[in-house]
Amino acid sequence: MTRAFVFPGQGAQTIGMGKALAEAYPAAKAIFDEVDEALGEKLSSLIWDGEIEALTLTQNAQPALMATSLAALRALEAEGYAVTDAAFVAGHSLGEYSALAAAGSLSIGDTARLLRIRGEAMQKAVPVGVGAMAALLGLDFEAVKEIAEEAAQGQVCQAANDNDPGQVVVSGHKEAVERAVEIAKGKGAKRAVLLPVSAPFHCALMGPAADVMAEALDNVDINAPVVPLVANVRAAAVTDPATIRSLLVEQVTGSVRWRESVGYMAAQGVTEMWEIGAGKALSGMVRRIDKSIACTAIGTPEDIAKLKE
Repeated sequence: MTRAFVFPGQGAQTIGMGKALAEAYPAAKAIFDEVDEALGEKLSSLIWDGEIEALTLTQNAQPALMATSLAALRALEAEGYAVTDAAFVAGHSLGEYSALAAAGSLSIGDTARLLRIRGEAMQKAVPVGVGAMAALLGLDFEAVKEIAEEAAQGQVCQAANDNDPGQVVVSGHKEAVERAVEIAKGKGAKRAVLLPVSAPFHCALMGPAADVMAEALDNVDINAPVVPLVANVRAAAVTDPATIRSLLVEQVTGSVRWRESVGYMAAQGVTEMWEIGAGKALSGMVRRIDKSIACTAIGTPEDIAKLKE
């Protein structure tokens, strides 16, 4: 079977994630220690024993989810699996950074610092209450793009996340997103709901955050990944460090083309995807995109034990 390793994005965070991995595998614990050191604070204490409201803050959730994903990968490695067993790595939004760290393109410390900067920059880009995001269910990407254009009315409203054939997320000014919800209901959406997010990610309003990330990414070393990365904004494989750098900047304001990314990997012969880290959201999306792809979520020692059965 041809395998891909995929890494979850924001929304997957839970208090206690990765703790059992850290207790069972010294190499997993070392990841949390390295992230704590890179950030100069005990993020691991917040992840394992903190309040979910604090963990959900973008600047905490982003490095925390990456740490949990990389801890799961180190645990897999301790059991004899390797990232090079995969034909591709990919991640949903911030998960793209986890994928790059997994493939040796970015160091763990740099990834943690970049995600802290990214989280803070995305939060600061738009005052709280000015932007919003909404999930439109039961409509395809092209239909949602048209709805977003109709709803904009001089404001920003974009199709931000093309998650699977029946779930597209729009992002932009709150009023425009609310208009999109109403228009979508009139055009046959099964559901159209505002999302509990703190900022309108992956749209033009994130321009200031893209500028911050361009500067931050200029100051880190990016190596060619040992496994090709299927990039969010391109839905195709990339390995060139300069291209990866520019695509990570573009990703802040660009659409997460997850449906197309999964389709691309399937077309390259991928038949199995391992979701590395917290939750099972990506596995659900992958099943809705292509039922023939076998999905396995790996976030606990029990999940790893099942692989050996």
